Amino acid sequence: MGETVYVGNAGVDGATNAGWLLGHFAPPGEIRHSTDVEVKWGVHPSGQARSRWATGEVRTTLLVLVEGCFRVELPDRTVRLAAPGDYVVWARGVDHSWFAERASVVLTVRWPSLPGYRVDPPVLR
Repeated sequence: MGETVYVGNAGVDGATNAGWLLGHFAPPGEIRHSTDVEVKWGVHPSGQARSRWATGEVRTTLLVLVEGCFRVELPDRTVRLAAPGDYVVWARGVDHSWFAERASVVLTVRWPSLPGYRVDPPVLR
């Protein structure tokens, strides 16, 4: 049986997997492995943007601003997260992109956790 408790640091653990802490990508048998949900601790310098839009999305997403100022681009609107705790949720089928207006930390939760969505590293604009 695998571990039943894991203790870590989001900044340290996330640094080895583009911020992702929990999801399908963790080794099977490890407590952080899940196909139900994935969690990311995103640390983004000012001016960083997603390298391209996420399209054909089949997951639901919650994105919470921890600090900074972060913009989420959706097909029909732009959502600006400016105060700690501001958040946005979007459903399956909603394309998206993002931009860090200021250095930002965001917590992202997606479900389910599915392979095949990794994109090129974010770019500075």
